[in-house]
Amino acid sequence: MKVVNAFEAPEPQNVHGVSARPLHDNEHVQVSMVTLRPGEKLRRHITPVDVFFYVLEGRGVVEIGEEEQGVVADQLIDSPAGIVHRLRNDGDSVFRFLVVKTPRPTGPTKVL
Repeated sequence: MKVVNAFEAPEPQNVHGVSARPLHDNEHVQVSMVTLRPGEKLRRHITPVDVFFYVLEGRGVVEIGEEEQGVVADQLIDSPAGIVHRLRNDGDSVFRFLVVKTPRPTGPTKVL
């Protein structure tokens, strides 16, 4: 059995410059926990695989293609492969969510 404490997982540098902790990675799926402090956001980007986000804490805004919507804890957001997307924290508290990519990407994410 493998047990990962999300807050003790490594926090490698990333192109977004935010806290993104890899929690699980195999050929089928990749899971990370992202924490956005107030005012932080991911850069607009395109992933080569389907992604879904599960909000763990706080409030944020999700942009997928031309759509934009506020989201809160316990909501799941589907983001199809090949569509520009990003998440941002316009609030005054932490916005924390899981990022699940399936299958695990074999190509690069295109940052805009």
